[in-house]
Amino acid sequence: MPLSRRPPALLAALALLGTVTACTSAAAGDPVGTPSEQHPPTSDSGPPPPPRVPPRIDLKLAVSDGRQSPGTVVAGVEDAVYNYAPAVMVEGGKVRAWWCSQMGSAKPDGDDILYSEGPGPDGPFSTARAVLSGSGTSFDAMHTCDPSLIKIGDTYYMYYTGASRDNHANGSSVGVASSKDGLSWTRENGDQPIIVPSGDTIRQNTYGAGQQSAIYLDGWVYLMFTDTTGLASHQNGAGQYVLRSRDPMFRKDVEALGAQGFKPVSSTNQPRTRSVVEAFSADWMWIEAASAFAIAHSTDDGTTVTFWNKDFTRHPYEPVLIPGAWKEGPGLVRTPEGHAPVNSTDPCGRVSLDVLRATGVSGTGAPTNIGHFGLDATGLKGCATLDEARALEGFAMPSPERTADVVVGGKLMRFERRSVAEKFARGVLGTRPKVADSLKVAVEVPAGAPAVIAPDGVVGIVLDNKLWVVGSTAVATLNSSAIQPVSAEEWARYQRLPDLALR
Repeated sequence: MPLSRRPPALLAALALLGTVTACTSAAAGDPVGTPSEQHPPTSDSGPPPPPRVPPRIDLKLAVSDGRQSPGTVVAGVEDAVYNYAPAVMVEGGKVRAWWCSQMGSAKPDGDDILYSEGPGPDGPFSTARAVLSGSGTSFDAMHTCDPSLIKIGDTYYMYYTGASRDNHANGSSVGVASSKDGLSWTRENGDQPIIVPSGDTIRQNTYGAGQQSAIYLDGWVYLMFTDTTGLASHQNGAGQYVLRSRDPMFRKDVEALGAQGFKPVSSTNQPRTRSVVEAFSADWMWIEAASAFAIAHSTDDGTTVTFWNKDFTRHPYEPVLIPGAWKEGPGLVRTPEGHAPVNSTDPCGRVSLDVLRATGVSGTGAPTNIGHFGLDATGLKGCATLDEARALEGFAMPSPERTADVVVGGKLMRFERRSVAEKFARGVLGTRPKVADSLKVAVEVPAGAPAVIAPDGVVGIVLDNKLWVVGSTAVATLNSSAIQPVSAEEWARYQRLPDLALR
Protein backbone atom coordinates (compact mmCIF):
# COMPACT_ATOMS: atom_id res chain seq x y z
CA MET A 1 0.00 0.00 0.00
CA PRO A 2 1.36 3.46 -0.77
CA LEU A 3 1.82 5.37 2.43
CA SER A 4 2.27 9.08 1.96
CA ARG A 5 0.12 11.97 0.80
CA ARG A 6 1.89 15.16 -0.31
CA PRO A 7 3.98 14.95 -2.33
CA PRO A 8 2.26 11.64 -3.22
CA ALA A 9 4.78 8.86 -3.36
CA LEU A 10 4.65 5.12 -3.21
CA LEU A 11 6.51 3.33 -0.50
CA ALA A 12 9.61 1.64 -1.80
CA ALA A 13 8.61 -1.19 -4.14
CA LEU A 14 8.90 -4.73 -2.90
CA ALA A 15 11.99 -6.42 -4.21
CA LEU A 16 11.13 -8.36 -7.35
CA LEU A 17 12.11 -11.84 -8.33
CA GLY A 18 11.13 -11.87 -11.99
CA THR A 19 7.44 -12.67 -11.69
CA VAL A 20 6.10 -10.94 -8.58
CA THR A 21 5.33 -7.35 -7.67
CA ALA A 22 3.62 -5.16 -5.10
CA CYS A 23 4.02 -1.89 -3.26
CA THR A 24 5.22 -1.63 0.30
CA SER A 25 7.60 0.13 2.60
CA ALA A 26 11.29 -0.53 3.03
CA ALA A 27 11.71 2.36 5.46
CA ALA A 28 13.21 1.73 8.86
CA GLY A 29 11.25 2.42 12.02
CA ASP A 30 9.76 0.94 15.15
CA PRO A 31 6.97 -1.61 14.90
CA VAL A 32 3.49 -0.28 15.56
CA GLY A 33 2.72 -2.14 18.76
CA THR A 34 3.77 -5.67 19.64
CA PRO A 35 1.38 -8.43 18.58
CA SER A 36 0.20 -10.82 21.28
CA GLU A 37 1.95 -14.19 21.28
CA GLN A 38 4.73 -12.65 19.14
CA HIS A 39 7.35 -15.20 18.16
CA PRO A 40 11.04 -14.42 18.52
CA PRO A 41 12.15 -13.07 15.14
CA THR A 42 14.92 -14.65 13.16
CA SER A 43 17.22 -13.07 10.62
CA ASP A 44 17.23 -13.59 6.86
CA SER A 45 19.84 -16.27 7.40
CA GLY A 46 17.65 -18.18 9.86
CA PRO A 47 16.00 -21.58 9.37
CA PRO A 48 14.61 -22.09 5.88
CA PRO A 49 10.90 -22.76 5.39
CA PRO A 50 9.74 -26.36 4.97
CA PRO A 51 10.60 -27.88 1.58
CA ARG A 52 7.94 -27.51 -1.10
CA VAL A 53 6.64 -30.61 -2.85
CA PRO A 54 5.26 -29.72 -6.30
CA PRO A 55 1.57 -30.68 -6.39
CA ARG A 56 0.02 -32.62 -9.24
CA ILE A 57 -1.55 -30.73 -12.15
CA ASP A 58 -4.48 -32.52 -13.75
CA LEU A 59 -5.71 -30.62 -16.80
CA LYS A 60 -4.78 -27.88 -19.24
CA LEU A 61 -7.53 -25.39 -20.02
CA ALA A 62 -8.14 -23.64 -23.31
CA VAL A 63 -8.86 -19.90 -23.43
CA SER A 64 -11.16 -17.85 -25.65
CA ASP A 65 -12.99 -14.53 -25.92
CA GLY A 66 -10.11 -12.33 -24.78
CA ARG A 67 -11.27 -8.83 -23.94
CA GLN A 68 -10.14 -5.52 -22.48
CA SER A 69 -11.55 -2.05 -21.96
CA PRO A 70 -10.49 0.71 -24.36
CA GLY A 71 -9.01 2.69 -21.48
CA THR A 72 -9.34 3.57 -17.80
CA VAL A 73 -12.62 2.44 -16.23
CA VAL A 74 -12.41 3.71 -12.63
CA ALA A 75 -10.40 6.60 -11.23
CA GLY A 76 -10.30 8.91 -8.25
CA VAL A 77 -11.25 12.55 -8.37
CA GLU A 78 -9.84 15.77 -6.93
CA ASP A 79 -6.11 15.24 -6.26
CA ALA A 80 -6.13 11.43 -6.36
CA VAL A 81 -2.84 10.65 -8.09
CA TYR A 82 -2.98 6.87 -7.84
CA ASN A 83 -5.65 4.18 -8.07
CA TYR A 84 -5.01 0.48 -7.60
CA ALA A 85 -5.85 -2.78 -5.74
CA PRO A 86 -9.56 -2.90 -6.64
CA ALA A 87 -12.18 -5.18 -5.12
CA VAL A 88 -14.90 -5.87 -7.69
CA MET A 89 -18.39 -7.27 -6.99
CA VAL A 90 -21.21 -8.15 -9.38
CA GLU A 91 -24.47 -7.45 -7.55
CA GLY A 92 -27.97 -6.37 -8.49
CA GLY A 93 -27.21 -6.09 -12.19
CA LYS A 94 -24.24 -3.77 -11.72
CA VAL A 95 -20.53 -3.92 -11.06
CA ARG A 96 -19.38 -2.34 -7.79
CA ALA A 97 -15.73 -1.39 -7.26
CA TRP A 98 -13.75 -0.34 -4.18
CA TRP A 99 -10.06 0.53 -4.49
CA CYS A 100 -7.08 2.27 -2.90
CA SER A 101 -6.38 5.93 -3.60
CA GLN A 102 -5.96 9.29 -1.88
CA MET A 103 -8.30 12.28 -1.87
CA GLY A 104 -7.42 15.52 -0.15
CA SER A 105 -11.00 16.04 1.05
CA ALA A 106 -10.96 12.70 2.91
CA LYS A 107 -9.26 13.17 6.25
CA PRO A 108 -6.85 12.38 7.75
CA ASP A 109 -4.16 12.64 5.10
CA GLY A 110 -3.32 9.13 3.98
CA ASP A 111 -4.64 6.28 1.87
CA ASP A 112 -8.42 6.13 1.36
CA ILE A 113 -10.73 3.47 0.01
CA LEU A 114 -12.87 4.83 -2.82
CA TYR A 115 -16.09 3.50 -4.35
CA SER A 116 -17.74 3.62 -7.77
CA GLU A 117 -20.29 1.53 -9.69
CA GLY A 118 -21.31 0.91 -13.29
CA PRO A 119 -23.38 -1.37 -15.52
CA GLY A 120 -20.44 -3.62 -16.41
CA PRO A 121 -16.67 -3.97 -15.97
CA ASP A 122 -16.09 -1.52 -18.84
CA GLY A 123 -18.31 1.10 -17.18
CA PRO A 124 -19.19 3.88 -17.37
CA PHE A 125 -18.63 4.12 -13.62
CA SER A 126 -20.06 6.74 -11.28
CA THR A 127 -17.98 9.55 -9.80
CA ALA A 128 -15.67 8.15 -7.15
CA ARG A 129 -16.33 8.81 -3.49
CA ALA A 130 -14.28 8.02 -0.37
CA VAL A 131 -15.98 5.45 1.87
CA LEU A 132 -13.24 4.53 4.37
CA SER A 133 -10.27 6.62 5.52
CA GLY A 134 -7.84 6.57 8.42
CA SER A 135 -9.39 6.43 11.87
CA GLY A 136 -7.00 8.97 13.43
CA THR A 137 -6.21 6.43 16.13
CA SER A 138 -5.18 2.79 16.50
CA PHE A 139 -3.47 0.63 13.88
CA ASP A 140 -5.24 2.33 10.93
CA ALA A 141 -4.83 5.91 12.12
CA MET A 142 -3.48 7.22 8.81
CA HIS A 143 -3.97 4.64 6.06
CA THR A 144 -6.70 2.30 4.81
CA CYS A 145 -6.01 0.37 1.60
CA ASP A 146 -6.30 -2.94 -0.32
CA PRO A 147 -10.03 -3.59 0.19
CA SER A 148 -11.61 -7.02 -0.21
CA LEU A 149 -15.35 -7.56 0.30
CA ILE A 150 -17.78 -10.38 0.91
CA LYS A 151 -21.47 -10.33 1.78
CA ILE A 152 -22.96 -12.68 4.39
CA GLY A 153 -26.72 -12.43 4.63
CA ASP A 154 -27.51 -8.72 4.46
CA THR A 155 -24.14 -7.59 5.81
CA TYR A 156 -21.03 -6.61 3.86
CA TYR A 157 -17.61 -7.20 5.39
CA MET A 158 -14.62 -5.26 4.13
CA TYR A 159 -11.15 -6.56 4.95
CA TYR A 160 -8.55 -3.84 4.53
CA THR A 161 -4.92 -3.03 5.24
CA GLY A 162 -4.33 -0.38 7.88
CA ALA A 163 -1.25 1.50 9.05
CA SER A 164 -0.88 4.25 11.62
CA ARG A 165 1.94 6.16 9.94
CA ASP A 166 4.26 6.22 6.95
CA ASN A 167 7.39 5.01 8.76
CA HIS A 168 5.66 1.87 9.98
CA ALA A 169 8.30 -0.92 9.91
CA ASN A 170 6.22 -4.10 9.67
CA GLY A 171 3.26 -2.19 11.05
CA SER A 172 0.77 -2.98 8.29
CA SER A 173 -2.06 -5.11 9.64
CA VAL A 174 -5.48 -6.36 8.52
CA GLY A 175 -8.69 -4.82 9.83
CA VAL A 176 -12.37 -5.46 9.15
CA ALA A 177 -15.40 -3.18 8.86
CA SER A 178 -19.09 -3.95 8.29
CA SER A 179 -21.86 -2.23 6.36
CA LYS A 180 -25.45 -2.75 5.23
CA ASP A 181 -24.98 -0.95 1.91
CA GLY A 182 -21.27 -1.15 1.09
CA LEU A 183 -20.94 2.62 1.51
CA SER A 184 -21.26 3.49 5.22
CA TRP A 185 -18.81 1.43 7.25
CA THR A 186 -18.41 0.57 10.93
CA ARG A 187 -15.03 -0.65 12.12
CA GLU A 188 -15.26 -3.98 13.92
CA ASN A 189 -13.16 -5.79 16.53
CA GLY A 190 -12.86 -2.60 18.58
CA ASP A 191 -10.91 -0.99 15.72
CA GLN A 192 -8.10 -3.44 16.36
CA PRO A 193 -6.46 -5.56 13.66
CA ILE A 194 -7.58 -9.13 13.13
CA ILE A 195 -4.26 -10.16 11.55
CA VAL A 196 -0.81 -8.80 12.38
CA PRO A 197 2.64 -9.79 11.11
CA SER A 198 3.72 -13.15 12.51
CA GLY A 199 7.30 -12.03 13.06
CA ASP A 200 8.67 -15.43 12.01
CA THR A 201 11.47 -13.78 10.03
CA ILE A 202 12.38 -10.09 9.89
CA ARG A 203 13.37 -9.27 6.33
CA GLN A 204 14.62 -6.19 4.53
CA ASN A 205 11.11 -5.81 3.15
CA THR A 206 9.28 -4.23 6.10
CA TYR A 207 5.72 -4.17 4.77
CA GLY A 208 4.15 -6.52 7.33
CA ALA A 209 0.72 -8.12 6.85
CA GLY A 210 -1.99 -7.02 4.42
CA GLN A 211 -3.12 -7.18 0.77
CA GLN A 212 -5.86 -9.55 1.86
CA SER A 213 -8.62 -11.23 -0.16
CA ALA A 214 -11.72 -12.89 1.35
CA ILE A 215 -14.09 -15.66 0.19
CA TYR A 216 -17.23 -16.91 1.92
CA LEU A 217 -17.64 -20.65 1.38
CA ASP A 218 -19.71 -23.27 3.23
CA GLY A 219 -19.99 -21.11 6.32
CA TRP A 220 -16.28 -20.27 6.43
CA VAL A 221 -14.55 -16.99 5.68
CA TYR A 222 -11.32 -17.83 3.86
CA LEU A 223 -8.77 -15.01 4.05
CA MET A 224 -5.64 -14.98 1.89
CA PHE A 225 -3.00 -12.33 2.63
CA THR A 226 0.62 -11.21 2.38
CA ASP A 227 2.94 -11.40 5.37
CA THR A 228 6.51 -10.37 4.61
CA THR A 229 7.55 -11.73 8.02
CA GLY A 230 6.06 -15.17 7.36
CA LEU A 231 8.33 -18.19 7.52
CA ALA A 232 7.33 -19.56 4.10
CA SER A 233 7.67 -16.25 2.22
CA HIS A 234 10.37 -15.75 -0.37
CA GLN A 235 13.41 -13.81 0.81
CA ASN A 236 11.85 -10.68 -0.76
CA GLY A 237 8.69 -11.18 1.32
CA ALA A 238 6.47 -12.59 -1.44
CA GLY A 239 3.97 -15.20 -0.29
CA GLN A 240 0.26 -15.74 0.25
CA TYR A 241 -1.08 -17.34 3.43
CA VAL A 242 -4.57 -18.61 4.20
CA LEU A 243 -6.61 -18.49 7.40
CA ARG A 244 -10.26 -19.40 7.74
CA SER A 245 -12.88 -18.89 10.44
CA ARG A 246 -16.64 -19.17 10.86
CA ASP A 247 -16.47 -15.78 12.57
CA PRO A 248 -16.04 -12.88 10.10
CA MET A 249 -13.99 -11.08 12.78
CA PHE A 250 -11.63 -14.05 13.22
CA ARG A 251 -12.02 -13.99 17.01
CA LYS A 252 -12.70 -17.73 17.32
CA ASP A 253 -12.66 -21.01 15.39
CA VAL A 254 -9.59 -19.95 13.42
CA GLU A 255 -7.74 -22.47 11.28
CA ALA A 256 -4.49 -21.96 9.39
CA LEU A 257 -3.44 -23.72 6.19
CA GLY A 258 -0.25 -25.66 6.68
CA ALA A 259 1.54 -28.62 5.15
CA GLN A 260 -1.13 -31.00 6.50
CA GLY A 261 -4.12 -28.89 5.52
CA PHE A 262 -6.20 -26.69 7.80
CA LYS A 263 -5.50 -26.99 11.52
CA PRO A 264 -6.90 -24.99 14.48
CA VAL A 265 -4.65 -22.22 15.81
CA SER A 266 -4.90 -20.22 19.01
CA SER A 267 -4.29 -16.86 17.30
CA THR A 268 -4.03 -15.40 13.81
CA ASN A 269 -0.28 -14.73 14.07
CA GLN A 270 0.93 -18.29 14.60
CA PRO A 271 3.98 -19.25 12.49
CA ARG A 272 3.14 -19.12 8.79
CA THR A 273 4.48 -22.36 7.38
CA ARG A 274 2.78 -22.59 3.98
CA SER A 275 2.32 -20.14 1.14
CA VAL A 276 -0.10 -20.99 -1.68
CA VAL A 277 1.53 -18.77 -4.29
CA GLU A 278 4.73 -16.74 -4.36
CA ALA A 279 3.21 -13.33 -5.05
CA PHE A 280 2.14 -9.99 -3.69
CA SER A 281 -1.23 -8.25 -3.92
CA ALA A 282 -3.17 -11.31 -5.10
CA ASP A 283 -6.93 -11.81 -5.35
CA TRP A 284 -8.92 -15.04 -5.44
CA MET A 285 -12.35 -16.57 -5.90
CA TRP A 286 -14.10 -19.93 -5.66
CA ILE A 287 -15.27 -21.66 -8.86
CA GLU A 288 -18.37 -23.57 -7.76
CA ALA A 289 -18.74 -25.72 -10.89
CA ALA A 290 -15.18 -27.02 -10.61
CA SER A 291 -14.64 -27.09 -6.82
CA ALA A 292 -11.51 -25.00 -7.27
CA PHE A 293 -9.91 -21.83 -5.96
CA ALA A 294 -8.59 -19.43 -8.60
CA ILE A 295 -5.79 -17.09 -7.45
CA ALA A 296 -5.01 -14.08 -9.65
CA HIS A 297 -1.54 -12.59 -9.26
CA SER A 298 0.67 -10.33 -11.35
CA THR A 299 3.43 -11.89 -13.44
CA ASP A 300 5.70 -10.62 -16.22
CA ASP A 301 3.10 -10.65 -19.00
CA GLY A 302 -0.10 -9.80 -17.15
CA THR A 303 -2.21 -11.62 -14.58
CA THR A 304 -1.65 -15.32 -13.99
CA VAL A 305 -4.50 -17.36 -12.52
CA THR A 306 -3.34 -20.33 -10.45
CA PHE A 307 -5.82 -23.04 -9.43
CA TRP A 308 -6.05 -25.13 -6.25
CA ASN A 309 -8.53 -27.80 -5.24
CA LYS A 310 -10.54 -27.31 -2.04
CA ASP A 311 -8.06 -28.93 0.35
CA PHE A 312 -4.97 -27.48 -1.36
CA THR A 313 -3.48 -30.87 -2.23
CA ARG A 314 -3.27 -30.43 -5.99
CA HIS A 315 -3.59 -28.03 -8.90
CA PRO A 316 -6.63 -29.23 -10.89
CA TYR A 317 -5.65 -27.05 -13.89
CA GLU A 318 -2.55 -25.50 -15.36
CA PRO A 319 -2.27 -21.74 -14.78
CA VAL A 320 -3.99 -19.39 -17.21
CA LEU A 321 -2.57 -16.01 -18.28
CA ILE A 322 -4.70 -12.89 -18.78
CA PRO A 323 -2.27 -10.79 -20.86
CA GLY A 324 -1.90 -7.05 -21.06
CA ALA A 325 -0.40 -4.05 -19.32
CA TRP A 326 -0.31 -3.94 -15.53
CA LYS A 327 1.34 -2.01 -12.73
CA GLU A 328 -0.31 -3.32 -9.57
CA GLY A 329 -2.32 -6.26 -8.24
CA PRO A 330 -5.54 -7.39 -9.93
CA GLY A 331 -9.11 -7.46 -8.62
CA LEU A 332 -11.23 -10.36 -9.87
CA VAL A 333 -14.84 -9.73 -10.87
CA ARG A 334 -16.68 -11.87 -8.28
CA THR A 335 -20.07 -12.51 -6.71
CA PRO A 336 -20.89 -11.06 -3.26
CA GLU A 337 -19.63 -14.30 -1.68
CA GLY A 338 -16.34 -14.06 -3.56
CA HIS A 339 -17.27 -16.78 -6.07
CA ALA A 340 -16.80 -16.84 -9.83
CA PRO A 341 -19.89 -15.59 -11.69
CA VAL A 342 -21.60 -18.55 -13.33
CA ASN A 343 -21.12 -18.58 -17.10
CA SER A 344 -24.51 -18.07 -18.72
CA THR A 345 -23.90 -20.32 -21.73
CA ASP A 346 -21.79 -23.16 -20.30
CA PRO A 347 -21.86 -23.20 -16.49
CA CYS A 348 -20.09 -26.58 -16.21
CA GLY A 349 -17.31 -26.20 -18.76
CA ARG A 350 -16.43 -22.50 -18.89
CA VAL A 351 -15.46 -19.84 -16.37
CA SER A 352 -15.13 -16.13 -17.09
CA LEU A 353 -11.93 -14.66 -15.66
CA ASP A 354 -12.15 -10.87 -15.55
CA VAL A 355 -9.90 -8.52 -13.63
CA LEU A 356 -9.58 -4.81 -13.02
CA ARG A 357 -5.98 -3.70 -12.48
CA ALA A 358 -3.78 -0.62 -12.59
CA THR A 359 -2.12 -0.31 -15.99
CA GLY A 360 0.14 2.74 -15.78
CA VAL A 361 1.81 5.21 -13.47
CA SER A 362 1.16 8.82 -12.64
CA GLY A 363 3.75 11.57 -12.81
CA THR A 364 4.90 10.59 -9.34
CA GLY A 365 5.44 6.95 -10.29
CA ALA A 366 2.34 5.68 -8.51
CA PRO A 367 0.15 2.95 -10.09
CA THR A 368 -3.07 4.21 -11.64
CA ASN A 369 -5.34 3.94 -14.72
CA ILE A 370 -7.40 0.91 -13.70
CA GLY A 371 -8.55 -1.03 -16.77
CA HIS A 372 -10.54 -4.18 -17.44
CA PHE A 373 -9.00 -7.36 -18.88
CA GLY A 374 -10.51 -10.80 -19.22
CA LEU A 375 -11.00 -14.08 -21.05
CA ASP A 376 -12.92 -17.33 -20.72
CA ALA A 377 -11.17 -20.53 -19.62
CA THR A 378 -12.80 -23.60 -21.12
CA GLY A 379 -12.64 -27.35 -20.56
CA LEU A 380 -13.36 -27.37 -16.81
CA LYS A 381 -15.26 -30.70 -16.87
CA GLY A 382 -17.26 -29.35 -13.96
CA CYS A 383 -20.64 -30.13 -12.38
CA ALA A 384 -19.41 -33.64 -11.58
CA THR A 385 -20.67 -33.71 -7.98
CA LEU A 386 -23.78 -32.58 -6.14
CA ASP A 387 -21.84 -29.68 -4.60
CA GLU A 388 -20.71 -28.57 -8.05
CA ALA A 389 -24.28 -28.89 -9.33
CA ARG A 390 -25.07 -25.71 -7.41
CA ALA A 391 -23.64 -23.91 -10.43
CA LEU A 392 -26.70 -25.15 -12.35
CA GLU A 393 -29.10 -23.19 -10.14
CA GLY A 394 -31.74 -21.58 -12.35
CA PHE A 395 -30.73 -23.32 -15.57
CA ALA A 396 -33.19 -25.17 -17.80
CA MET A 397 -32.22 -28.40 -19.54
CA PRO A 398 -33.85 -31.33 -21.34
CA SER A 399 -35.54 -33.87 -19.07
CA PRO A 400 -35.71 -37.66 -19.56
CA GLU A 401 -39.44 -37.32 -20.27
CA ARG A 402 -39.00 -35.04 -23.29
CA THR A 403 -40.04 -32.11 -21.16
CA ALA A 404 -37.76 -29.55 -19.52
CA ASP A 405 -36.23 -29.36 -16.05
CA VAL A 406 -35.09 -26.28 -14.15
CA VAL A 407 -32.75 -26.59 -11.15
CA VAL A 408 -34.20 -24.69 -8.19
CA GLY A 409 -32.84 -24.98 -4.66
CA GLY A 410 -30.88 -28.12 -5.54
CA LYS A 411 -33.99 -29.88 -6.86
CA LEU A 412 -35.78 -30.04 -10.20
CA MET A 413 -38.93 -28.38 -11.43
CA ARG A 414 -40.26 -30.36 -14.37
CA PHE A 415 -42.17 -28.30 -16.95
CA GLU A 416 -44.43 -29.84 -19.56
CA ARG A 417 -43.78 -26.85 -21.78
CA ARG A 418 -40.19 -26.03 -22.63
CA SER A 419 -41.15 -22.43 -23.42
CA VAL A 420 -42.36 -21.94 -19.84
CA ALA A 421 -39.16 -23.41 -18.43
CA GLU A 422 -37.09 -21.10 -20.62
CA LYS A 423 -39.12 -18.08 -19.52
CA PHE A 424 -38.57 -18.98 -15.89
CA ALA A 425 -34.89 -19.95 -16.20
CA ARG A 426 -31.75 -17.82 -16.10
CA GLY A 427 -30.23 -19.80 -18.96
CA VAL A 428 -30.93 -22.80 -21.19
CA LEU A 429 -28.60 -25.78 -21.73
CA GLY A 430 -28.77 -27.80 -24.91
CA THR A 431 -27.58 -30.99 -23.20
CA ARG A 432 -28.36 -32.43 -19.79
CA PRO A 433 -25.42 -32.67 -17.32
CA LYS A 434 -25.14 -36.17 -15.90
CA VAL A 435 -25.32 -34.87 -12.33
CA ALA A 436 -28.88 -33.66 -12.96
CA ASP A 437 -30.03 -37.28 -12.87
CA SER A 438 -29.10 -37.30 -9.17
CA LEU A 439 -31.40 -34.38 -8.35
CA LYS A 440 -34.91 -35.05 -7.08
CA VAL A 441 -37.95 -33.81 -9.01
CA ALA A 442 -39.65 -31.57 -6.46
CA VAL A 443 -42.68 -30.52 -8.48
CA GLU A 444 -44.17 -30.89 -11.94
CA VAL A 445 -45.78 -28.01 -13.84
CA PRO A 446 -48.37 -29.28 -16.32
CA ALA A 447 -49.64 -27.07 -19.10
CA GLY A 448 -52.92 -25.41 -18.20
CA ALA A 449 -52.48 -25.72 -14.42
CA PRO A 450 -54.86 -23.21 -12.76
CA ALA A 451 -53.51 -19.85 -11.64
CA VAL A 452 -54.74 -17.20 -9.20
CA ILE A 453 -54.08 -13.49 -8.90
CA ALA A 454 -54.04 -11.55 -5.62
CA PRO A 455 -55.55 -8.06 -5.24
CA ASP A 456 -52.06 -6.56 -5.51
CA GLY A 457 -51.51 -8.21 -8.91
CA VAL A 458 -49.16 -11.00 -7.83
CA VAL A 459 -49.83 -14.27 -9.70
CA GLY A 460 -49.37 -17.84 -8.53
CA ILE A 461 -49.86 -21.21 -10.24
CA VAL A 462 -51.66 -23.85 -8.17
CA LEU A 463 -49.83 -27.19 -8.14
CA ASP A 464 -51.24 -30.02 -6.01
CA ASN A 465 -53.28 -27.47 -4.05
CA LYS A 466 -50.11 -25.54 -3.23
CA LEU A 467 -49.15 -22.14 -4.58
CA TRP A 468 -46.13 -21.43 -6.73
CA VAL A 469 -45.76 -17.65 -6.79
CA VAL A 470 -44.57 -16.54 -10.24
CA GLY A 471 -44.93 -12.79 -9.77
CA SER A 472 -46.56 -11.45 -12.93
CA THR A 473 -48.91 -12.95 -15.51
CA ALA A 474 -46.18 -13.74 -18.09
CA VAL A 475 -45.33 -17.29 -16.95
CA ALA A 476 -48.97 -18.20 -16.28
CA THR A 477 -50.10 -16.95 -19.69
CA LEU A 478 -47.31 -18.84 -21.46
CA ASN A 479 -48.42 -21.98 -19.61
CA SER A 480 -52.04 -21.50 -20.79
CA SER A 481 -53.08 -21.24 -17.15
CA ALA A 482 -56.45 -19.61 -16.61
CA ILE A 483 -56.02 -16.85 -14.02
CA GLN A 484 -58.73 -16.54 -11.37
CA PRO A 485 -58.91 -13.45 -9.09
CA VAL A 486 -58.94 -14.28 -5.37
CA SER A 487 -59.29 -12.20 -2.23
CA ALA A 488 -56.36 -11.39 0.03
CA GLU A 489 -57.74 -13.88 2.56
CA GLU A 490 -57.97 -16.66 -0.03
CA TRP A 491 -54.47 -15.90 -1.26
CA ALA A 492 -53.09 -16.09 2.27
CA ARG A 493 -54.69 -19.51 2.90
CA TYR A 494 -52.68 -21.21 0.16
CA GLN A 495 -49.72 -23.26 1.32
CA ARG A 496 -46.62 -22.09 -0.52
CA LEU A 497 -44.32 -24.41 -2.38
CA PRO A 498 -40.83 -24.00 -0.85
CA ASP A 499 -37.61 -23.18 -2.68
CA LEU A 500 -39.28 -22.36 -5.97
CA ALA A 501 -37.92 -18.86 -6.40
CA LEU A 502 -34.69 -18.44 -8.32
CA ARG A 503 -31.99 -16.90 -6.17
